Amino acid sequence: MGIVERIAEKVIAGDINAVEELTRQALAQKIGIEEIMNGGYVSGLDVVGEKFSSGEIFLPEMLVAGMAVKAGIEVLRPLMTKAATKPKGTVVAGTVIGDIHDIGKNIVCMMLEGSGFRVIDLGTDVAADAFIKAAGEHQADIIAMSALLSTTRANMKQIIDEIRASEAKKVSVMVGGAPLTQEYAASIGADGYALNAAIAVKKARELMGVR
Repeated sequence: MGIVERIAEKVIAGDINAVEELTRQALAQKIGIEEIMNGGYVSGLDVVGEKFSSGEIFLPEMLVAGMAVKAGIEVLRPLMTKAATKPKGTVVAGTVIGDIHDIGKNIVCMMLEGSGFRVIDLGTDVAADAFIKAAGEHQADIIAMSALLSTTRANMKQIIDEIRASEAKKVSVMVGGAPLTQEYAASIGADGYALNAAIAVKKARELMGVR
């Protein structure tokens, strides 16, 4: 088994220290950033996503896998900046105004970044103007919003309406969270809905037309 395949294996296992160390070893062996990202992180996260969707693993395991990838990315980041590695797209993410829950959003952000996206995480309790401002500043391709409460879910429609009336109107909007459904997402004008973090990555790829 090659070192890139071992990275993927350790991502699936959620072994944070091993992913970080293997990433350093891969760089020492002159393996390219994209190969490490795609063959190691993305491949591993794809398996994690499949296991989560099938009920084989649960949220804690997905969180640890995301943290393992995040540790590896921190090793790569200086080189990514130096090499000006082109991301698959830029995502501005946040939990909507009135909602301070962030575990699901954090996992989505980690998995998106591990899959090659540039992620701007605005945190929680994010209003429409903050999404719009960040989308403009960072030339975002996607705005990703989450909500965990049925009361804050209702805020998504107002935020999307404001986005569509702003200079960010062409940015794709993705939504997710426990109280949402595909039908609700469609009714408020979202371009995509994700039931979980693994599906969020697939939906972002689909919106960007990348693998």
